[in-house]
Amino acid sequence: MRWTRLLLHVASSFLTLRFAWPRADARRRHEIAVRWSQDLLAILAIRVRCEGRHPPHGRQGAMIAANHVSWADIFAIASVRHTRFIAKSEIRDWPLAGWLAERSGTIFIRRARRHDTARINALVHDALAGGECVGLFPEGTTTEGDRLLKFHSSLFEAAVANRARVYPVAVRYEHPDGTPLRSVAYVGDLSFAQSLGLVIRTRETIARLAFAEPIEPDGLTRQEVAVEAHRRVASLLGLPSQGKAPATPGGR
Repeated sequence: MRWTRLLLHVASSFLTLRFAWPRADARRRHEIAVRWSQDLLAILAIRVRCEGRHPPHGRQGAMIAANHVSWADIFAIASVRHTRFIAKSEIRDWPLAGWLAERSGTIFIRRARRHDTARINALVHDALAGGECVGLFPEGTTTEGDRLLKFHSSLFEAAVANRARVYPVAVRYEHPDGTPLRSVAYVGDLSFAQSLGLVIRTRETIARLAFAEPIEPDGLTRQEVAVEAHRRVASLLGLPSQGKAPATPGGR
């Protein structure tokens, strides 16, 4: 039943992105994206529990920086705030999902090209200047949620340049009784289809999003923003941080 509902939901998204999305203004796109993600998570029996303050919808650009556990992270975050995510270019080649991601505004990065960061920063700069919310997973890869890798600082440059608030987010998945749920993690040699199958076979999943207080990048370097974002996410997850907080106050 879930597979059938999922296929119907994906099919409906083609019509939405083909006809409604190009004609929609920013507020309408926010509504469409949030509702679509909420419906997808409902089909997958993933319930989102959100804590803290997420970026408000408006004219001011913002950046979300989260730890990375699963492809489901994207939809969990998008279910509370429409976000243009920075993702690896390989996703563009995924059947159906790649087309959906591209049409919905995903910013693809070619990780094999060392100089691609400059192109991505220019795209993120334009998105933030236009009042959009941009999401990134600064670890650069997924984990099972039991550790937090170093946050790479390069993609925080656009937030510093645009003085855009950075919202650190701690993502974790749980059983309804609060115990950790590992089957959602998209790690190792799992294919996307295998990972999706594991999620669909799980009776109920709790996706917990904990938003830390936003970081004000004024007076900070991108390295300092990265360290502070890591510290705040690590604190929410109860994990070690990669370094000390910046000397210049960056958040509240």
